[in-house]
Amino acid sequence: MNFFTAVGRTTLELLKEIGRLSIFTADAVSSFVRPPIYWSLVLKQMMRIGFFSLPVVGLTAFFTGAVLALQIYIGTARYGAEQFVPTVVLIGILRELGPVIAGLMVAGRVSAAIAAELGTMRVTEQIDALTTLATRPVKYLVVPRLMAALVSMPLLVAVADAIGVMGGYVAATNNLGFTGSIYLNTTMNDLNSHDVMSGLIKAVVFGFLIALMGAYNGFHSKGGAQGVGAATTNAVVSASILILVANYILTNIFNMLNF
Repeated sequence: MNFFTAVGRTTLELLKEIGRLSIFTADAVSSFVRPPIYWSLVLKQMMRIGFFSLPVVGLTAFFTGAVLALQIYIGTARYGAEQFVPTVVLIGILRELGPVIAGLMVAGRVSAAIAAELGTMRVTEQIDALTTLATRPVKYLVVPRLMAALVSMPLLVAVADAIGVMGGYVAATNNLGFTGSIYLNTTMNDLNSHDVMSGLIKAVVFGFLIALMGAYNGFHSKGGAQGVGAATTNAVVSASILILVANYILTNIFNMLNF
């Protein structure tokens, strides 16, 4: 009976957490269309989420594209199909690696920062003070971060795509003997709007998940400094897992729609 008790308790806790997350998400999304909108906070968060994430996203994308070109060359060389390296690098970066790598990097940097910031405000009762002052905490703290992430992530992914393709170009021309002009012409000829749009759609979803997980875990943290640390860890882990799950689901949907 102790086993069934433990299973039941875990199941109830899981359902409770899912319900609380669903209510929090519905409240945050519904607040998008209700005034006021704190545009100054949105712009500030766009700088923190987007602009300040450019170095780590760009550096990661460059070396990911370079390594992808090297590995694809190894595989295609076995069948004499080295000419497909630019095409496969382009598709791989635009559809998968660009959005996913950028999402994971931003999740590690931004989701943790949001959770730590809101968690500190929760344990120091600053969020309760906002409620006392007739200011909705979700509207003031969560919505600007969600809106900023929704706008910033597609821009970051677009930059990551360009840098990742450039990384593949550098590796192919310097290490694999490709001619630069031929590589660029092949890349431009194979560039497809569907590939670009699929990656940007994923970026919007990933941005929402990153900001949501950071805000949710920080908003509901408790237990002082230890609770803030746990909220930060949970935010990064949950955001990263949801990004990978959402990437799989979206890829299946795009395949079924031939997009």
